[in-house]
Amino acid sequence: MRKEVILVTGASGEMGQALIERLSEEGANNILALDVNQVPDTTRARCQLAIQGDILDANLINRLIAEFAIPRIFHLAALLSTRAEFTPEAAHNVNVNGTLGLLRLAAEQSSWLGKPVRFMFPSSVAVYGLPDLQTKAQAGAVKEHQWNMPATMYGCNKLYVEQLGRYYARYYRQLAVEDPCCGVDFRSIRFPGLISAFTLPTGGTSDYGPEMLHHAAQGKPYACFVRADTTMPFMAMPDAIKALMLLDGAPAERLTSHVYNITAFSLSAAQIRDLTLSFYPDAQITFEPHPKRQRIVDSWPVDQDDTKARADWGWQPDYDLRRAFEEYLVPNIARRYA
Repeated sequence: MRKEVILVTGASGEMGQALIERLSEEGANNILALDVNQVPDTTRARCQLAIQGDILDANLINRLIAEFAIPRIFHLAALLSTRAEFTPEAAHNVNVNGTLGLLRLAAEQSSWLGKPVRFMFPSSVAVYGLPDLQTKAQAGAVKEHQWNMPATMYGCNKLYVEQLGRYYARYYRQLAVEDPCCGVDFRSIRFPGLISAFTLPTGGTSDYGPEMLHHAAQGKPYACFVRADTTMPFMAMPDAIKALMLLDGAPAERLTSHVYNITAFSLSAAQIRDLTLSFYPDAQITFEPHPKRQRIVDSWPVDQDDTKARADWGWQPDYDLRRAFEEYLVPNIARRYA
């Protein structure tokens, strides 16, 4: 008898740990956590099973297909943006081929279960690619179908997987003699830059925001790697988890798309500096733009239009700019270095 589980890949990352905590709080006691790194003990304790393994391991995927009934998948595992630019072929392998294997798993599970497997996939603002600052200013808040011309391997990977998900949901094996049973219920969110109070920034392309705060809290000077006027959308991590749960729980008949923008607030690097200084008046923050990283951020929109998410599944952030800093970021980062 196959054991029914909720599969969460990338379980040892901050989004994975936060999601598992939320699922557990809502009563899920059948979580299967998967990560290439060891899952932390606190997260493992909330799971029925935790596996250290690689999503590219075909034997592991076949084991999951054979041993478990998996009606819901949260696929969070990925090679992130900065590292992807140093190893683009490896990023493509993990982000595309790894996801393809999980979509195959979902399709086989759907056939066995007799209903679509829900496949939740976090996409990114990196799927957008605006050609210059004038176009970026004129475009304003972009819709899901606009400016899908990414300038990074990570963005290319995310955009392609969105299309793979759409294929598995609507067209999988459409010329087969026997029609596939149910398809995959693929749902994706294009997240803005995510700001976390609990994970140390690792040099990601949108990490200049949290890096300012972490340096200020430690009394260290910080040279921001983008211009002061650089503007893009951001969101506090708790809202990212809220969004995943909302979309996961939305009735299928209300959804008009497989891919949704969401956002919380948009601000410039100068505004982040000013907010940081309001909490840490002695912070030393300068601007020393890195030309190549600047070019990437300049290709992302100043904001994302999330009208469709608000209409289809009731998206609304809990953390506006002020609350994100006052109640979430500053207190928790301060405690980290107290």
